[in-house]
Amino acid sequence: MFTIEFLQQYWWVIIALLGGLLVFLLFVQGANAMIFVAGKNETERQMMVNSTGRKWELTFTTLVTFGGAFFASFPLFYSTSFGGAFWLWVAILITFVFQAVSYEFQNKAGNVIGRNAFRAFLTVNGLLGPFLLGVAVCTFFTGSEFTVDKSALFDVAAPTISTWSNEWHGLEALGNLTNVTFGLAVMFLAICLGLLYLLSNIRSETLERRFRKYLMSTALVFALLFVTATAFILISDGYAVENGRVSLEPYKYWHNLLAMPGTAALFVLGVVLVLTGLFGTAFCKGFRHGIWYAGTGTVTTVMALFFLAGFNGTAYYPSTTDLQSSLTLSNSSSSAFTLTVMTWVSFLIPAVLAYIVYAWRQMDRKPITKNEIENTDLKY
Repeated sequence: MFTIEFLQQYWWVIIALLGGLLVFLLFVQGANAMIFVAGKNETERQMMVNSTGRKWELTFTTLVTFGGAFFASFPLFYSTSFGGAFWLWVAILITFVFQAVSYEFQNKAGNVIGRNAFRAFLTVNGLLGPFLLGVAVCTFFTGSEFTVDKSALFDVAAPTISTWSNEWHGLEALGNLTNVTFGLAVMFLAICLGLLYLLSNIRSETLERRFRKYLMSTALVFALLFVTATAFILISDGYAVENGRVSLEPYKYWHNLLAMPGTAALFVLGVVLVLTGLFGTAFCKGFRHGIWYAGTGTVTTVMALFFLAGFNGTAYYPSTTDLQSSLTLSNSSSSAFTLTVMTWVSFLIPAVLAYIVYAWRQMDRKPITKNEIENTDLKY
């Protein structure tokens, strides 16, 4: 019923959607990065932690789902990146473990290091988590140092298909200016989204003034970093695929943007929505719903970036060591049978999303106030 080409492209769209949702949900990390900056006393910090505490599991679950979907649909990427660049991924996972432990134990009896120590862990996750994820995703454009030899699967002594070409195992990505700039852009975007969410969820005139003040400056830094990172990507050499052969093509991602008007429109729409949410909230005192404009824009922009990286004859995970080892949608996917079964199961996604929307509305039905924090034991 489905061709293998359709299934590969369909699952790249699903991966792009999950990636976009993950970046949007990083508002939890971004808000936590501001705990000690915006929160000047215990009550204010408790309000902020309680706000993000209602949503942190969604971010963690989406991260796991993103990795699981990649594993099932494009297993060669999973084994190459997660198995080769493991120090980078381990660093990401450690920061998210900090998050989970901090929410669960900061107010537990017997906490000998103090709640602010756990909140410091939340701040570390809020800064490093989005930054390292941005660095990892940017390698879709800048490439990584690995080789792939599928014939090695039949080598009984060492059946290793993918081999990393250096001892840094992913940390070398931190030495690339484009990766670092993109990572910083994601980090500041997460902070912006976090401030937008806190504004929509907390009722405190004092905190609201601080949130808007920090949002204005943070949004300007994000805009500068995002424009710079996007320019780096669009003017760089890309990895074109023709008849199964990979070659470098000057301005490949710019050519992709011009060749796919739907993707270009999605990208422009996303950027406009993000800027509307950010600056509309920063300059309009009564505007509290910027998180939905910026959140929707974040999802569409990230999806467009994934499309630039994987569609129009492009290697989505390039190898800078051996061009022909670069991963494409066709040479790294699961079998047609596996992708077909997964596709039928994926039709349940709208029902899952509907449940998430319902649960979200129930949790946010009542905004967080100072009075609530001071008169309830339901605290993180």
